Amino acid sequence: MVNNNTVFMEQLNKYYAIWQEFNYVYEKWAKAYGLSINSLLVLSSIHEGTEDCTQKKLSQRWLIPKQTINMILKDFEEKGLVELFPMKEDKRNKLIRFTTKGKEYADTIISNLRKIELFVVEEMGIERMKQLNDNTTLFVELFSKAGDKKNDKANI
Repeated sequence: MVNNNTVFMEQLNKYYAIWQEFNYVYEKWAKAYGLSINSLLVLSSIHEGTEDCTQKKLSQRWLIPKQTINMILKDFEEKGLVELFPMKEDKRNKLIRFTTKGKEYADTIISNLRKIELFVVEEMGIERMKQLNDNTTLFVELFSKAGDKKNDKANI
């Protein structure tokens, strides 16, 4: 009989491998467009434009260091894709906006990305996609709950 911990570790290691592969396919896709994965995430976030986009918000959303965000934005600025505007309430923070050229560039890249993602979801089927989301959410919730106990083995 196989030890439960062995089975659990096999599945956990499979999860790690899938997570790495997931990141790899997005990184490879971004690279085909001359972008790093971080640049793609920044481009996507600016494109979404759901709220005032600042370096700080980008850094917090994607857990990318502010220095990296700053380098990406400088590159985008040099290419004429974005403009940075000081915020009225806090001059240290700057709003990030696409230029016309940047909007066209982002529209092309992000629409291509979304087409592929939607194709994948259609191929998987909505039920599998919901299960993936539900299971990943549960994993995060349980991990967070266990992690909040500061790894006190008596509580896990």
